[in-house]
Amino acid sequence: MIKDYQTQKDLRDSYDFCIVGGGPAGITLALRLAGAGWSVALIEGGGHEYSQRSQTLYRCPSTALEAYAEETRLRFLGGTSNHWAGRCRPFEPSDFAVPPAGTMPGWPIAFAEIKDYLPQAMAIVDLPPGAEFKAINVALKGDEFDADRFLLSPPTRFAQKYADDLSKAQTLDLFINCNCVDLDFDQASGRIAAVVVSDYELRTQKLKARNFILATGAIENARQLLNSKSLKAGGVVKPDGLVGRCFMEHLNVDMGTFILKEGQSRDPCQYYTTDAFVTEQHSGKGNVSTAVLSQVMTYGVTAGIKDFFENLTCEMGVAHKLDYIAKFNCPGDGVITTMIEQFANPKSRIVLLDERDDLGMAKVNINWELSAADRNTIKVIGLEMAKYFAESGLGFVKLHEYVYDLTLPLKLAPHAHHMGTTRMAASPEFGVVDTNCKVFGTANLYVAGSSIFATGGASNPTMPLLQFALRLADHLNDKMKIKEASNS
Repeated sequence: MIKDYQTQKDLRDSYDFCIVGGGPAGITLALRLAGAGWSVALIEGGGHEYSQRSQTLYRCPSTALEAYAEETRLRFLGGTSNHWAGRCRPFEPSDFAVPPAGTMPGWPIAFAEIKDYLPQAMAIVDLPPGAEFKAINVALKGDEFDADRFLLSPPTRFAQKYADDLSKAQTLDLFINCNCVDLDFDQASGRIAAVVVSDYELRTQKLKARNFILATGAIENARQLLNSKSLKAGGVVKPDGLVGRCFMEHLNVDMGTFILKEGQSRDPCQYYTTDAFVTEQHSGKGNVSTAVLSQVMTYGVTAGIKDFFENLTCEMGVAHKLDYIAKFNCPGDGVITTMIEQFANPKSRIVLLDERDDLGMAKVNINWELSAADRNTIKVIGLEMAKYFAESGLGFVKLHEYVYDLTLPLKLAPHAHHMGTTRMAASPEFGVVDTNCKVFGTANLYVAGSSIFATGGASNPTMPLLQFALRLADHLNDKMKIKEASNS
């Protein structure tokens, strides 16, 4: 049943599960657990549609690098699936087996733990049963770059696709416009006793449950934990702990340009680093995309003016003289873009601010930093791509100097793939949740979504985060069944 908390505050006395966040992970968990017969409260801070009132609560400044955290997230039912492009690629065995560079360990579980959940995850996002992840081009010569393989979801909009299921589930209460503003931790029992929920007029209630799951994304999951005074008092969230640390993104680097040799296809191509390359170079993984522009792309209120000016400039052949005004690529230019893995870095983190939002919660800042290992990854991928592009007879690459000169500032943009901040680890020394996604130091608080990622690979996080959500649903269902049997 779907209820608007602004007008319907009829919470049950208690639930088996309370899930905070109505995005892909939260909706998947809610439907699985309710389908198993457990009583579930799914609370979503936004409404059915986008509203500025809700979206304003996502305002989040950045330091070091600009993360565009407000613009790349959506705060209403369905979450960021409402503007997801649909690209799907699962993790590989090497994501779990190859130790990452830096001081933080990789995954504390084996790839086999999520492998068998792939068919279910594919079905959730409307990928055909048994469909193979396909390449759109052949691999480059040599052992460094394979052709990238992926599938495209329609894309699935979770709020729309699962609206009937959410409405008809007998043991599920979905509350929209229901904001979680605090986590009430009881030190004596080591359990979350309740979450404090609020409407937009600051009227609050305590929602009680046997188990709680945060599924609000990498930034907000950390923010919920950092804002809880009782978790701090209980020593679960510590000043020198890992909550909020190791924020990761996929790196979209403007690598440079290329010129195709005569007779080569102008179709876009996508390449992916091989395991041999990553091992030899001690680098992260990376997707490299090459495309020949057909037109200058412009956006915004002045798009028409920009379009006219930029295309005229390209036709006149004087674009290079206007670098001091603006830099853009002309039709016919070959451009190289990336989706490169970032290593877990404790200095890249979510930090509480003194300023509070309209619901009274402390705002956060993202200090998004790259490490020396990240710069090395960008450098070796760029240099090897240029080399193999030429050796494959495709053409010639001109890399930007900052790709190989690490003393120069890097031109980089985020992909809106927020990961880390509550990473999975074998112990609290290296993470926030254990191998079952339970927050260290608590008995009944779990985290879902890409905030648990120990490594991010170089592919979109939607597919693996759904696999982890399905795994968590099975774990919690089994745990509850064992507890019920022991009590009977």
